[in-house]
Amino acid sequence: MIVDDEEFHHLNNPADGIKPIVKKYLGVPNHAEQKGNKFFFTDGDASVEVTIVTKEIIRIRLAPHSVFLDEFSYAVSELPTKAVAFNLSETDLEFKVSTEAVNCHIRKQDFFISFSDNNGVITSSDATPMHWEENVKFGGYYVFCTKTCAPEESFFGLGDKATEFNLRGKRLKNWNTDAYSYGWNQDPLYRSIPFYISVNEGIAHGIFFDNTFKAHFDFGGEDQTKTSFWADGGELQYYYIHGPHMMDVVKNYHILTGTHPMPPLWALGYHQCRWSYYPENKVRVIANGFRQNKIPCDGIYLDIDYMDGYRCFTWNPKYFPNPRKMIEDLAANGFKTVVIIDPGIRVDDNYSVFKEGKEKRYFCRRSDDYFMEGHVWPGRCQFPDFTNPEVRTWWGGLFDELVDLGVAGVWNDMNEPAVFGSGTFPDDVRHQYDGFRGSHRKAHNVYGMQMVRATYEGLRKQMKNKRPFTITRAGYAGVQRYSSVWTGDNVASWEHLKIGNVQLQRLSVSGISFCGTDIGGFSGEPDGELFTRWIQMGTFSPFMRAHSAGDTKEREPWSFGEPFTTINRKFIELRYRLLPYLYSAFWEHHRYGFPILRPIVMHEQETVANHFRQDEFTYGDKILICPVLEPGKTSRMVYLPKGKWYHFWSLEMVEGGQEVHVATPLDTMPIFVKAGSVIPEYPVMQYTSEKPIEEVKLNIYYSDYEVNSFLFEDYGETFAYEQDIYLEKKFIVNGTAKTMSIKQSMEGLYTPRYEGYHIKINGLPFKPSKIIADGKEIKEVSVNPDKTYEFKFSKNFKQIEILK
Repeated sequence: MIVDDEEFHHLNNPADGIKPIVKKYLGVPNHAEQKGNKFFFTDGDASVEVTIVTKEIIRIRLAPHSVFLDEFSYAVSELPTKAVAFNLSETDLEFKVSTEAVNCHIRKQDFFISFSDNNGVITSSDATPMHWEENVKFGGYYVFCTKTCAPEESFFGLGDKATEFNLRGKRLKNWNTDAYSYGWNQDPLYRSIPFYISVNEGIAHGIFFDNTFKAHFDFGGEDQTKTSFWADGGELQYYYIHGPHMMDVVKNYHILTGTHPMPPLWALGYHQCRWSYYPENKVRVIANGFRQNKIPCDGIYLDIDYMDGYRCFTWNPKYFPNPRKMIEDLAANGFKTVVIIDPGIRVDDNYSVFKEGKEKRYFCRRSDDYFMEGHVWPGRCQFPDFTNPEVRTWWGGLFDELVDLGVAGVWNDMNEPAVFGSGTFPDDVRHQYDGFRGSHRKAHNVYGMQMVRATYEGLRKQMKNKRPFTITRAGYAGVQRYSSVWTGDNVASWEHLKIGNVQLQRLSVSGISFCGTDIGGFSGEPDGELFTRWIQMGTFSPFMRAHSAGDTKEREPWSFGEPFTTINRKFIELRYRLLPYLYSAFWEHHRYGFPILRPIVMHEQETVANHFRQDEFTYGDKILICPVLEPGKTSRMVYLPKGKWYHFWSLEMVEGGQEVHVATPLDTMPIFVKAGSVIPEYPVMQYTSEKPIEEVKLNIYYSDYEVNSFLFEDYGETFAYEQDIYLEKKFIVNGTAKTMSIKQSMEGLYTPRYEGYHIKINGLPFKPSKIIADGKEIKEVSVNPDKTYEFKFSKNFKQIEILK
């Protein structure tokens, strides 16, 4: 074939034809195509995928040149498969994809995407079309989404950010960071949870930006009329989650990312930690201190000094010559042992873990195939690639000896991952990413989550039918499926007590309910008042642990002398009395997706003033907590949501929907119980399994309207609940001026060992002449000076009637 030379046009500089790199925006959508529950729209170059996930959840994905990445997510293990009715309609102005609850609008003029409810109210809309910019250095794109921000719109969530609970006006970053002694407004911190909730004009929706790269969020900070989220790589993929209530949004987010598994009951007790308790004799002294002071405690932690040269899965023979005997003795005294494990594996060919990991090529490598090395506690280390399922299985198997010794829980630390000097891994470290490949830019935010996943799955396999307990410092959305969390290396200050209170509420509405702070502060020195106020707040944290750095004074609950020891004992005992209530709230989280801590705005989102209340929260839905967050405070204002509430200590009934002035002497804190509640209570024990439960106390609070309460019971440490071996009890309380009734119904296959209830009636507005339980009159009724009434009856009662 002969070609005419004139057809070729040679350029002296071929680069002259390359266009400059600029942000590119979606153009005009000119085509729509449906494949099952997915709809594809294109402007001729870029494409957008709209997926109907549930009737309330719609996923949006952008492909700049119509080539979508492989579908994979560590946060969402699998999408719901329940059938959903939906349809696509088209007008001259838009395409519209609809379910019975929500509509997704794609505007033909400019590819703006918006969402509306079934009343036609626009809840979320683009301010500019989705856009992207080529990343020359690494490949792929920076991806951007900008939405309108209404004048009174509020934003919540995003994990444990150390700032105001309402994120309006904030600009924040997701990049897991070892933030020792972090301060107010310091960002980023240890976790990346790219999920937020918007509330505007009384309607809530959520955005879950499932992108593991370094991500950024602007909630009307740069421009009050715009909310933006963007990432340094990956795909622009987000889920719109409809409410209309905040609770609906959180429950639907849990449908995507999962909930915490039920913890062993002991994990909800009080835990004591320090960097570090060693040698063995010191651990025994601490354990004996709890029992001698009659302060309940279930867990003692061993920090890095229990290891031999900080090598994971080893014991220091000098400090802990016989760990099996020590752990057995602790267990006999009611203590579970929790040990720390970090990701850094010391480079040492005589160290079996390193030797095996090296031989099997399980450690992270850099782009030029050198092993990634960095210095942490053991010295020069290499790091397992936890995004490789084979490595996770290997890692989980390494816990066999610890489990055999009797270790009951594992604490994963330093897994942001943290590296001395450099902060974290270099960007060019390669990860297997479950077969989907990626650099550390992609894997950084999920590294800690995959480490604790490996830990949890290994422990679950080796502990047979016993529930593992794990705790992690770093994580990504969905980490709740594997672990509890704490808020990292905080400071012994009143400011950090306030920060912790906000962080725990924020974590709860961000999908991570099993959370707590280092009680007393990790660094610095609390005085007795601060430590005691922290114990009080920690009593109502789902995870309750005191922890401190090695260069600080010891801070056990008795360390500050009287009156603090007595007050700390009183509140830790209260924690143990309320364990059946907390355990039931945990089941409601696990089974139904309810957060355990619920901020005031979650109860009354229609009132804008509540968007800025951040001191108070409910513990479950029946107990209102307002920690004392300033020194020397003998009183404070507390807002009570609408309805009737009882002051926990005085039993005074107070009308809600208003602020009330509450006395706060050091030995108390504001606690209120919702009228109509049935609050189950255990006898005080020194640890959760100290003795069999012989009866459960039901604290019942009178109400003149119907209120439902809930009690969950099971074995407390096995996975039998996964085979439906549990008991759900529902109580219905209602009253009039002359009567009060309590109804109980039960579902499930579990039979508690105790036979009876000890029932206490609070707030009854009349003197009863007769109490009838299942048709039988109860004759033995105690009348207390505070006009409460107590009696006993069978745990299987169906109805109790109290008559004037």
